[in-house]
Amino acid sequence: MTTPLDAEGPAAPPRSNGELVFVEPWQSRAFGMAVTLYEAGVFTWPQFRAALIARISAWEKDERWNYYQHWLDALQDVLVGQGTVSAEEVTTRAHTLARRHPGHDHLDDHGHP
Repeated sequence: MTTPLDAEGPAAPPRSNGELVFVEPWQSRAFGMAVTLYEAGVFTWPQFRAALIARISAWEKDERWNYYQHWLDALQDVLVGQGTVSAEEVTTRAHTLARRHPGHDHLDDHGHP
């Protein structure tokens, strides 16, 4: 199954020279989670796309733009909306992860700043 990513329009992910652009590691992880869950049949792409467009449409122009934050929020909306996870589970997990020290998942120092 191939993910039907939009090339243009509000749901199109950021690209540079045709390649997807991820500024931070969590962005590629959020992207990968959504694609993997879609490919596993957990939700349909139209469901996710509609949730993403709704999140982008609700974005207030005075807030800092972050496409992948909208992506992650849309993924949560879809999963909570269909009962795959509860909002409480998402909040609890987010708080647990937020308490971890920076670099918790990258313990091997091999030249990265």
